[in-house]
Amino acid sequence: MTTSSTSSRGKAAAKRKTGGLVDNIKTILYAGLIAIGIRTVLFEPFNIPSGSMIPTLLVGDYLFVSKYSYGYSRHSLPLSPPLFSGRIFGRLPERGDVAVFKLPRDGTTDYIKRIIGLPGDRIQVIHGILHINGKPVQRAPRGTFVAEGDGPRVQALRYVETLPNGRRHDILEESDNGPLDNTPEFTVPAGFVFGMGDNRDNSLDSRVMNAVGFIPLENLVGRAEFLFFSVDQDGSIWQPWTWPTSIRWSRLLKVVR
Repeated sequence: MTTSSTSSRGKAAAKRKTGGLVDNIKTILYAGLIAIGIRTVLFEPFNIPSGSMIPTLLVGDYLFVSKYSYGYSRHSLPLSPPLFSGRIFGRLPERGDVAVFKLPRDGTTDYIKRIIGLPGDRIQVIHGILHINGKPVQRAPRGTFVAEGDGPRVQALRYVETLPNGRRHDILEESDNGPLDNTPEFTVPAGFVFGMGDNRDNSLDSRVMNAVGFIPLENLVGRAEFLFFSVDQDGSIWQPWTWPTSIRWSRLLKVVR
């Protein structure tokens, strides 16, 4: 074996090693770009950290949000860069959609509520009954529900609410005399929508003007579509060893309505 041939083989091996490293880096970059593309254009995962949407969504639910449902704004992109204003291919939500949006007061915090009011609608709650454009929304009793939050367990009354467009969903009411059960009439401005939590007495939403208020259409991120994972308070998606006893199997692949 000559020194020249040994040197040549060493250079070839080093070249293959370098080439393999470059290929691996390219693969990672391509995968990252594809993931960002899917997250921006199609679907983005979100998790539910609070109980404001009980009984529809529980703490520990993980869901996919469709990014194309309402068109695209700067909030469709990671970190919401101010590249443009307004929406591209924008479409109004339907009344009753469960939507993720950026909190108007900071433009960064993700919130999820049910869209109750569209531009021009008049929204008011009177003794716990939602009124849209001066007409009470039908509410039918459906027994009780035990809600679990950060504090003690609370037993609330469960109702089926039917919106003017026929959309039906469950809501919770601990009473009809809470701080948010009697509100002034809100007129939704052009370019905005009005959102409320299904856990009506435990939701910071558009009824609280200095906290959430009207939601700009530009701040909509997407529509909640279906749950892909759900764990109770004893589990975590990042701790697989907790899954056997904490996964809520009945909620997997459940459509959000």
